[in-house]
Amino acid sequence: MFDSPSIIAGLEIGTSKVCAVVGEENESGALTIIGLGQAPSRGVRKGEIVDFELAAEDIRTAVAEAEQMADVEIRRVYLGVTGSHLRGLNNRGYHPVASVDREITADDVQDVMRNAKAVSLPPDHSVVHTVRQHFLVDGQGGIQNPVGMLGARVEVDVHVIHGVRNRLQNALRTVKGLQIEVEEVCFNGLASAMAVLNSEHKELGALVIDLGAGATEYVVHANGIVKHSGVIAVGGDHISNDLALGLKVSLGRAEQLKIEHGNAIHDDGVRGQTLTLNSPSGLIEKTINLEHLRRIMAARVEETFELIAQALEKEGFSDCLRAGVFLCGGGAHIPRIKELAGEIFDLPVSLATAGSLSGTTAALDQPEFCTGIGLVKFGSMQARGRTRGGRGFFNLRGALGSWLGRR
Repeated sequence: MFDSPSIIAGLEIGTSKVCAVVGEENESGALTIIGLGQAPSRGVRKGEIVDFELAAEDIRTAVAEAEQMADVEIRRVYLGVTGSHLRGLNNRGYHPVASVDREITADDVQDVMRNAKAVSLPPDHSVVHTVRQHFLVDGQGGIQNPVGMLGARVEVDVHVIHGVRNRLQNALRTVKGLQIEVEEVCFNGLASAMAVLNSEHKELGALVIDLGAGATEYVVHANGIVKHSGVIAVGGDHISNDLALGLKVSLGRAEQLKIEHGNAIHDDGVRGQTLTLNSPSGLIEKTINLEHLRRIMAARVEETFELIAQALEKEGFSDCLRAGVFLCGGGAHIPRIKELAGEIFDLPVSLATAGSLSGTTAALDQPEFCTGIGLVKFGSMQARGRTRGGRGFFNLRGALGSWLGRR
């Protein structure tokens, strides 16, 4: 079956894996995940492409697997992006209502949104998302849609995510080189939050942390809107590097030790225990102190959570997360990581899944596929927004049109 408007594909080019997810939307707008493809990622470091040829091969493999499962041909994707260069900030736009009767029109809303997007950025940066939060009319806040209201001044609060233009274009060029159109891009952290959170979580306040191999993204929702976002250039690969250095073993062996014996919490229960490493010939190669291994690993995971907690404290969001913390990404599988996160954030912690959707259970039940599924959900929302004559929830077209190759 060829690609059709009801078919939506998301593509995540991660540090440890490339993941393609295919969803199908029925007439009522309900999404079903019908295809999943993945391949080990060899051309990506810290969430960004460093080898075009290897990345292209891995993308091709993941897309082909997803196509086969879904029985579709993928011609366009919603592409996930990340990297330590991405930044999030909140901004407010202002616009005086010029009409004689002071009735706010759709043109006034477009003008105030345009003003809100006019943030001062470094010259090499581009806006990735302008996420609308809420409007104010003559100082009255919390307004969702001011059209038709009377007022002399309309304002809008937005959350702006921006990044280095050239570094974002590397992923775009790689995908386009495979004759796959990039419909739009989406920050991976936002995609994960879209897959994980329901409207109640967003209203109560929730922190979503996506623990990837090369980077950790996080997003805060509160009062139903995106309040804060960020990227920390620390992930599972950094844990492996720490173990390789601290235990004096190869990186491959460190990765194996992390998976088989790692833990997010160091306790006295493993004191004195050792692990015997054998060479391929079966001879004893090295003896590892398990307590030392756990201590190294726990320190890195704790540092990652502490950095996020400090950022939330600085922005004043620590006390508005009544729904708690949701962990996704491959790092969410680390034993006792929920316990550690609970201690640091002093909040309830959940292992996130995309269980609110239907479809392939292998994808929906695993935290490492939240980003790919969220990209499909993002694509569905954007498509519906354009069908209604708008620009979709995240207002991307104006910001990204030039470097997506569109007018």
